[in-house]
Amino acid sequence: MYETSERAAPHNTSEQNAAQILTHATPGPTVRRRSARFLKTLRKVHLYVGLWGALLGLLFGATGILLNHRTLLKFPLATPQQVIAQMPLADRSFATPEQLSDWLRAELKLNPQTMVRINALPARSVLWEGIELQQPPQWTINFNSIDKSIVADYMPGNRFVKLDTTAQTPLGTLMRLHKGVGIGIAWVLLADTIAGGLIVLCITGLLLWSRLHPLRLATVGTSLGGISMAIWLFWGAL
Repeated sequence: MYETSERAAPHNTSEQNAAQILTHATPGPTVRRRSARFLKTLRKVHLYVGLWGALLGLLFGATGILLNHRTLLKFPLATPQQVIAQMPLADRSFATPEQLSDWLRAELKLNPQTMVRINALPARSVLWEGIELQQPPQWTINFNSIDKSIVADYMPGNRFVKLDTTAQTPLGTLMRLHKGVGIGIAWVLLADTIAGGLIVLCITGLLLWSRLHPLRLATVGTSLGGISMAIWLFWGAL
């Protein structure tokens, strides 16, 4: 009788220790409720961000495919109309390229929202056919809007300014929207929300997949670290 009790005691002690370890390893009800609430919030964020991204994601996706295959796909509507002309200046003179830009904006009746970029090259010496020539100053003014671009070339002292106008087709306008050419800060910020939404979708999607399980979270962290390292090595090799 006594020997049997003494032999059974260690077995009972081992079961108690295993039960205590299992109790400590299993998350309590409070932790499980917090995880469930957090995952529920993640699902809502994932849902609404995905809905917002889908609105303009179709536009960016379709135009992105067209841009990737622009050398293979030949669309008649994708050919812009280009016109080159010389605009006389009569007796007008301009001291700075900004004065010329303001005059052209008013003369061509351009939209005030049209983006402008000015490049002014000073007088310089150039070598042509072994002969050193003195190149006069040159002003280049770019006016860009969603559907049209105008490049004005002018050398101070000339009686005319060269205008190179390119009118975009509807398809070309969509491509310019994709690339952010000739648009204001409002569209840039809107496009940034789409890019930020994609990042949020990736993060919330990975967390939802892991269900906050430590092993899956470690897998996600290792995968992201490997991808980041590969991108860093590729970028360094360029």
